[in-house]
Amino acid sequence: MTYNILLAGVGGQGVLSLAAVIAKAAMAAGLEVRQSEVHGMSQRGGGVQAHLRIADGPVYSDLIPSGGADMILSMEPLEALRYLPFLRPDGVVVTASEPVVNIPDYPDLESVLAAIRALPSAKIVDAEEIAKQAGNPKAVNMALVGAAGTWLPLSEEVIADSVRDMFARKDPRVIDANMKALALGAAC
Repeated sequence: MTYNILLAGVGGQGVLSLAAVIAKAAMAAGLEVRQSEVHGMSQRGGGVQAHLRIADGPVYSDLIPSGGADMILSMEPLEALRYLPFLRPDGVVVTASEPVVNIPDYPDLESVLAAIRALPSAKIVDAEEIAKQAGNPKAVNMALVGAAGTWLPLSEEVIADSVRDMFARKDPRVIDANMKALALGAAC
């Protein structure tokens, strides 16, 4: 088994934290993990991507080939569309619905969302609203992990343990809010 996830977003959204939670969960489940990240101009609101490869045997490259991603997990809808050439024909796109309008000619949001809805397998998540309901507006990335959980080759328990571990040094309220965002994302 090999499962490839291309994670995407804009600098400052938590793409690398998102990748770290899933990678840590996969390692805890006894799987092999390879990760590569590209920061680009992330300090100026530019694109950030991470390739995450999970397998039950050796993984020799940390980069996902074109057409090889089982999932695109995106913090921003236009970034999800940018990486469609990496998606397998039977792959899934999970994306937040909220745009980061960081360019003057950002396309019409409804057109972007319609293009995502037209894909064979896609889930658009109101991640900001879920994070607010969870009590921490910064928990958007954990809401997306929850929403993607259906397709990940990991149990809910190992993912939850990874989230707890990631925030273990934080205030207990931060842990609780992120755990709630994870659960609300899984329920959407």
